[in-house]
Amino acid sequence: MGEADGHVLDDTDRILVRALVADGRATLAQLASAAGLSVSAVQARVRRLESRGVVTGYAARLDPEALGHMLSAFVAITPLDPSQPDDAPARLQHIPEIESCHSVAGEESYVLLVRVASARALEDLLQRIRTAADVRTRSTIILQTFYSGRDYVP
Repeated sequence: MGEADGHVLDDTDRILVRALVADGRATLAQLASAAGLSVSAVQARVRRLESRGVVTGYAARLDPEALGHMLSAFVAITPLDPSQPDDAPARLQHIPEIESCHSVAGEESYVLLVRVASARALEDLLQRIRTAADVRTRSTIILQTFYSGRDYVP
């Protein structure tokens, strides 16, 4: 996506995107005030940002610990049999403790971010992952998160 495609954000779009990232519940009037535009102009711009896929949704951010998920870990997975289909993400998507799945370059094929209540729950989850996807796992427990969920705004 480049300038020729019309997918470059102008300064006003950046203001709107930054405001929405900071507060996804901001009203059109608040966005209009931040951008120095009318409410109808902001509404048109936000709709355009949504239709172009720049803004893909609005969601609440949850605190995993407040939900009882006291332990977070990165779990790297590698297929036990590389000659088999590479379908681990599809085989694991039903497991709710897996927050995200990333394809990576390196020794492992994927890295999962998982959240569980305890070390015992992690042990159980790792067994479920190994069984469901026929993979080897390597885990790294997260001790502290300094920042997360930052949205990139050019």
